[in-house]
Amino acid sequence: ECLPSSDATNKFGASFETPAGRKLVKPSDYMELISCLQPNLWASLADEVPAWVNEKRNKTSVERTLRWLDACIALDAASGRNSLGVVVGGSSIEQRKLCATEVSKRNVSGFWIGGFGLGESVEERCSLLNAVTDCLPLEKPRIVSRLGLPEEVLEGVASGIDLFDSTYIYQLTMGGFALIFPIDMVEREMQNGVFDSSAGDSAKINLRATTYRKDMSRIVDGCTCFTCQNHTRAYLNHLINVHEMLAQILLEM
Repeated sequence: ECLPSSDATNKFGASFETPAGRKLVKPSDYMELISCLQPNLWASLADEVPAWVNEKRNKTSVERTLRWLDACIALDAASGRNSLGVVVGGSSIEQRKLCATEVSKRNVSGFWIGGFGLGESVEERCSLLNAVTDCLPLEKPRIVSRLGLPEEVLEGVASGIDLFDSTYIYQLTMGGFALIFPIDMVEREMQNGVFDSSAGDSAKINLRATTYRKDMSRIVDGCTCFTCQNHTRAYLNHLINVHEMLAQILLEM
């Protein structure tokens, strides 16, 4: 997480906790790293704030984030052509719109929408996402972080989000779960406007459970992925219960 240093220090940069204490990373340091790695895309750092901060703190968040983006673009040999500008503003619709509008004026390749998953309600999130995407050009991709639950992805797609940076799959597979829902499940279950959950959780199964110890079927019938084509539920159950990391790799597939 990035915590920009206080203006009172008269130093412009992002302050990080390291084993050797706090370290100030300046835009020049950050861009030197980007230059060495030569990524296809890189995102500017941002001052992300939780939903409960006041309007003044949201305004400061936007100002710092824009200032960092401008500094990075000025130092970038490609003049920002491979960059993702970050949109912040907390729970303030006005500051979100301002940040989105200002970032869209920069020479960036896409937009990283940050500051979500930090305490906002579902209603707030939808309003904020819509406010941001309405201010962004259609031809450039929009990426959002921390929203990765299936229902959150659906909300994001409905608001115009293209990509999601999420740890959901990692957390799920570390718990021994496998996703089993077919792609058309949402369309079928939403025919009446609501999900039918009367049959329990039809999206995932817990392969750690003893009920799968002798289950020689595939995780998903008809699935063509490597895991389903080559391994059974019983084998995954065995790998999970002996703490073999291959289990997580196969489940992620």
